[in-house]
Amino acid sequence: MMHLGIKFEQALIYTLHVHGGHMRKGTSIPYFSHLMGVAATVIEDGGTEDEAIAALLHDAVEDQGGRPRLADIKDRFGSGVAKLVEDCSDSLDGAAGDQKEEWGVRKRKYMLSVAHKSPSALRVTVADKLHNARSIYRDAQTHGGALWARFNKPPEQSIAYYSAFYEAVRVIHDTPATRELGDAVRLLESLIADRQIYDRWYHQLLPF
Repeated sequence: MMHLGIKFEQALIYTLHVHGGHMRKGTSIPYFSHLMGVAATVIEDGGTEDEAIAALLHDAVEDQGGRPRLADIKDRFGSGVAKLVEDCSDSLDGAAGDQKEEWGVRKRKYMLSVAHKSPSALRVTVADKLHNARSIYRDAQTHGGALWARFNKPPEQSIAYYSAFYEAVRVIHDTPATRELGDAVRLLESLIADRQIYDRWYHQLLPF
């Protein structure tokens, strides 16, 4: 039986420190809500305490500090958590002044790495994509086309990434959360307006 102890409690406080004051893109919703949602999904999907902690911290390196942040996570929570956070990041260049690679390049590299990730890393990543996909679809029902201005890319491009990720992960990580991701992706695909843009990005991102 999973036990959430002092290490998880410390991770909650650390996550609030790292992401405190941040909002979900284009909303007034604290970003911490996403991190809690991902951690909850990991726990409900049978994850370990380290996986739940990595879920809380999965964006800390990519968005809030890069390699120095990763080193700090390792010092505080151990090499196992740090490795999971690293495996869930599509860039380690999150420190001030770092220039990230172009979106399509980063996502393509990440997609190529999916087949080589551990079940633990996949559990966290699936939970992340599931929470994001559900949030995007829910916001689309509320805000319509105005939603996509947050992402600085065509909606079909964003949706293609979720579709390609699900296609890559479903045969190697068949869990309840993965199957729920499939349902969420199908809802996103119902929002596609330009099939040509979607198909081009889908085939570009698909790792096989």
